[in-house]
Amino acid sequence: MTRSQTDGAPDRIIATARGWLGTPYHDQASLRGVGCDCLGLARGVWREVVGDEPFPIPPYSRDWGETGTREVLAEGARRMMIELSVADAGQGALVLFRMRTDAIAKHVGILTAPDRFIHAYERLGVIEEPLTPSWRRRIAFAFLFPSI
Repeated sequence: MTRSQTDGAPDRIIATARGWLGTPYHDQASLRGVGCDCLGLARGVWREVVGDEPFPIPPYSRDWGETGTREVLAEGARRMMIELSVADAGQGALVLFRMRTDAIAKHVGILTAPDRFIHAYERLGVIEEPLTPSWRRRIAFAFLFPSI
C-alpha cells in the first residue's frame, strides 16, 4: 500500500505527537503533559487527530517479554487503522515493536522521519530519538492513521 490523499496526514500526526514530548511516563495513562505510556501516546494522538477512541482499551500487562500466539495489540490496531508492510512504513506511521524475538509486539511508536521516532519510555517519558538498527529490527507491524 502506498500513501494517498486519503490516509492520515503525516505532518499533522507528527506535529501532534511532538506536542506530547516531555510528557512523563505513567503506565496505562493517556494525558498529554500529565502522563502516558506508549499506547497512551498513540491513543492521545488518535484523539487529537482523528476523534474519539472507537472502543475502550482493556487493562494490559507491562511485560514486554510476554509470549503467546495472539498479537492483541496488532489485532486492536487492525480494527481502526490501515495496516501496511513494515517496509512501506513512512513518516506518521504507527509501528509496533517486538522487544524480544519470541515475544508478542508490546511497544508502540510513531515514525517522524526515515531514521527517527517518538515513543513513551519508562523513566524517560515521551521522547523522540533515532530509529537505530536495534530499534528498526524490532518493528513487527505498521499502520496508518485513517483519513483525517
